[in-house]
Amino acid sequence: MVKIMVGKILKTMRRKSNLSQEQIGKLIGYAKNTISQYENETRNADFDTIEKIANECGYKILFYNEETNDTLTTTNINREEI
Repeated sequence: MVKIMVGKILKTMRRKSNLSQEQIGKLIGYAKNTISQYENETRNADFDTIEKIANECGYKILFYNEETNDTLTTTNINREEI
């Protein structure tokens, strides 16, 4: 189920940014076919790819803890700490 949501989210971000699959592919260095595969769930995008697409579409990936109101993003955490 998560995989399905990732594809839908990628497609929604791209469409809301008025970008074609070809355009977003060129921006991040991937073929149109690869973007289509991510959006249609026939290929899994890794976190770095998801982040690149989000950034090019003007979105930021964040994780929010409702209990502590703490927010983590890829810009406020050192990945080597993980």
